[in-house]
Amino acid sequence: MPNPKAARTSDGQLATAIASMVVQVLRQYTGRGPTRSRTYLNDELISVVLQGTLTQAERALIADGKSELVLSNRRAFQGIMRADLIAGIEELTGRTVIAFLSDNSIDPDVKVKSFLLAPLEEPAGDTS
Repeated sequence: MPNPKAARTSDGQLATAIASMVVQVLRQYTGRGPTRSRTYLNDELISVVLQGTLTQAERALIADGKSELVLSNRRAFQGIMRADLIAGIEELTGRTVIAFLSDNSIDPDVKVKSFLLAPLEEPAGDTS
């Protein structure tokens, strides 16, 4: 497992790796990745904002007034992708994910995936 302290020295690289992993998982499950992605890192929270995620089929359903069906299907996919996304975050950060939250918006076309990480334990003998 990667050293979380080493990962923190290169937050830009970690953010890029996380965004790439999330995009790859989405593409694997839906056949299409988002047009934009950005990762926000905090001590115990990672959030990935994805834009341009609607598929052609979803756009057709929305045009036909079936937005709730699209959102319902997306919630189902979130449940299916959950384990792969959590495993990817844990592998990249070397930290345990204690909660995964995800939601979608149709207008604007935005998806957010957030991962709450277990707190880092202080090394033995570190009193600072």
